[in-house]
Amino acid sequence: MRRKKMSLKSERRGIHVDQSELLCKKGCGYYGNPAWQGFCSKCWREEYHKARQKQIQEDWELAERLQREEEEAFASSQNSQGAQSLTFSKFEEKKTNEKTRKVTTVKKFFSASSRVGSKKAEIQEAKAPSPSINRQTSIETDRVSKEFIEFLKTFHKTGQEIYKQTKMFLEAMHYKREQSIEEQSECTQDFYQSVAERMQIRGKVPSEKVEKIMDQIEKYIMTRLYKYVFCPETTDDEKKDLAIQKRIRALHWVTPQMLCVPVNEEIPEVSDMVVKAITDIIEMDSKRVPRDKLACITRCSKHIFNAIKITKNEPASADDFLPTLIYIVLKGNPPRLQSNIQYITRFCNPSRLMTGEDGYYFTNLCCAVAFIEKLDAQSLNLSQEDFDRYMSGQTSPRKQESESWSPDACLGVKQMYKNLDLLSQLNERQERIMNEAKKLEKDLIDWTDGIAKEVQDIVEKYPLEIKPAAQPLAAIDSENVENDKLPPPLQPQVYAG
Repeated sequence: MRRKKMSLKSERRGIHVDQSELLCKKGCGYYGNPAWQGFCSKCWREEYHKARQKQIQEDWELAERLQREEEEAFASSQNSQGAQSLTFSKFEEKKTNEKTRKVTTVKKFFSASSRVGSKKAEIQEAKAPSPSINRQTSIETDRVSKEFIEFLKTFHKTGQEIYKQTKMFLEAMHYKREQSIEEQSECTQDFYQSVAERMQIRGKVPSEKVEKIMDQIEKYIMTRLYKYVFCPETTDDEKKDLAIQKRIRALHWVTPQMLCVPVNEEIPEVSDMVVKAITDIIEMDSKRVPRDKLACITRCSKHIFNAIKITKNEPASADDFLPTLIYIVLKGNPPRLQSNIQYITRFCNPSRLMTGEDGYYFTNLCCAVAFIEKLDAQSLNLSQEDFDRYMSGQTSPRKQESESWSPDACLGVKQMYKNLDLLSQLNERQERIMNEAKKLEKDLIDWTDGIAKEVQDIVEKYPLEIKPAAQPLAAIDSENVENDKLPPPLQPQVYAG
């Protein structure tokens, strides 16, 4: 009965992502990513290069057309005045130099100078050594550097070549800090691809060892570049972080029942798994290396699968995983969530995002964040009125009373739910009182207006005429001016009889 009820909830739930939707929309078989418009990293780079090449070509054609028009206009003006003068020759020379400069700029933009193989020329042209290499490194950077050198010693000549290429890449990245973060990301991805191909083709290194070496290279370079490329000021990553944090805080009232999350937190083991999942997703922000951040997402996801398995007594499905991951993100509200996602997308080894469990879990996290940003009343099976009231904080959904508590349930948890229920009741009572008070206020205003109208109607129907006051009656002797000459009044006399 319980399973049937859960299946019904799943049918009416608006949270469902087909597994094919997680793959690259170009059909290559790798995992796509919303940050890459649904493409995998490989296809996205191909599309990005095509779009950039097309834009440059269009700009170049426009520049040539404008130049021809200017030359034709200048030539016609000179012909109308007679023979061409020395000024025209200077103009031609100036235009030729300008055209040569434009061609050089375009070629430089598309040349292999952005790749690792041709960094030497750029470095040799620099006048001063890179302060990023000579600066005093942190304790963590020193530790990672020592580990990287010790790791490469086991590969002898190949290790020396890798270390040399890595140092050249870090030098080149120092001079690219003024460029956009997309260009720095492109340079990093080119470096990953170049090193991996060189080890496989020239060094004949097995694919298993190539992955291990690439992990160490990523750890080494990203530990050094982290503070320059994570949430840079030139992007709107911080603005997106604040927006998603505000959005998640506004959705604090969302319950597992609304998302149809198949997790029972009243079971102690499940509750522990939920806490561990939230801890892992929050811990992601403390890591520097993209691979370590992905490891936090993977551990979080595995805790979610275990929680679902314990609750349902059967393996979890993908339809159960995504709503639970959404619930964990809403409950944890991880710091700098968008910045971490963008950082992983830009600088992680692409092979790790395209395949494997890390790529699968990361793609689901991106889907969860996208769902939270677009979450509406229909997604939660709520009316628009209730959704707006919950979002504005006017009220919150009343938690369902548990029919029975587990004997092992913590007393503090029981008391917490009772207090939450009491607060919900008090909130509803306060809302009713406020509504009644507003209604009473409206009734009083209407009554006052009604009485005033009735009085006005009566006054208009029976106007009151006010006559001037009559003159006061004068005393009988008021006009006798000789009152002071009258004798005094008679006084009664008493006679003795």
